[in-house]
Amino acid sequence: MKELVEVIARGLVAHPDQVVVTEFQNGDEIVIKLHVAEDDMGKVIGHAGRIAKAIRVIVGAAAVREDKQVTVDIE
Repeated sequence: MKELVEVIARGLVAHPDQVVVTEFQNGDEIVIKLHVAEDDMGKVIGHAGRIAKAIRVIVGAAAVREDKQVTVDIE
């Protein structure tokens, strides 16, 4: 899951070298934290949060295939 978020984020931003993705277990849930450069934040969130929602939907679909629950936090 971490790699999937990283590939998507690096494709969206102007500074792909500043994309940092961390993953940790929180009970039964996997939490993925995405950190990007401040000026790239709008590119990752998108208008009215549409891109952020799309990222969460894609990761959620991949998680269902592996029978896991995943949360993506954008910092």
